[in-house]
Amino acid sequence: MGNAENWEEMSEEPGKEPVSGSKKALGAVLELLVYAAVVLSLTFLIVNYVGQRTMVSGQSMYPMLENGDQLLVDKISYVFTKPQRFDIVVFRYLYKENTYYIKRVIGLPGETVQITDGTIYINGEVLEENYGYEPIREAKRASEPILLGEDEYFVLGDNRNDSSDSRDVAVANVSRDQIIGKAFVRIWPLNHLTIIRHQ
Repeated sequence: MGNAENWEEMSEEPGKEPVSGSKKALGAVLELLVYAAVVLSLTFLIVNYVGQRTMVSGQSMYPMLENGDQLLVDKISYVFTKPQRFDIVVFRYLYKENTYYIKRVIGLPGETVQITDGTIYINGEVLEENYGYEPIREAKRASEPILLGEDEYFVLGDNRNDSSDSRDVAVANVSRDQIIGKAFVRIWPLNHLTIIRHQ
């Protein structure tokens, strides 16, 4: 009789039946589904609003970035601030779906940009900078003054003689809504792991 009383003390609350194995399994499955939904939701939020992993293709940003480098792109900073001169930004290419470019901001909204004899001029003044890998050989459309709109940026690759950028008609001025974020950290190759220097 003592054994029966002990069993009664360990049973479910009065009026509730003991949980069967199938109910426990169902509960575990539901818990797993909720966990998966939370993880997927967080991943979606991070990828779309906080950060994104991307890979550099080509040598247009050499020597700062090289072909095959893998980066984390900071997508949240520009929610609070505007792109600044010399930021390295990732932006959507308008003429090919799911294609992104990575370049350095040179000209800001409202400014006039021109390139003459390899020298960059902003509003008629020489731009003091040393990001170019070598002197610019071709100014292309920037041989004439380019007035940027109120939400437009002029971008260049650091490897300026091997870069398709705002000098080209196909890229031209980059609008603010094309820019998805700025390069934040190089995560691969591991021996080049570093926070990206912008200014």
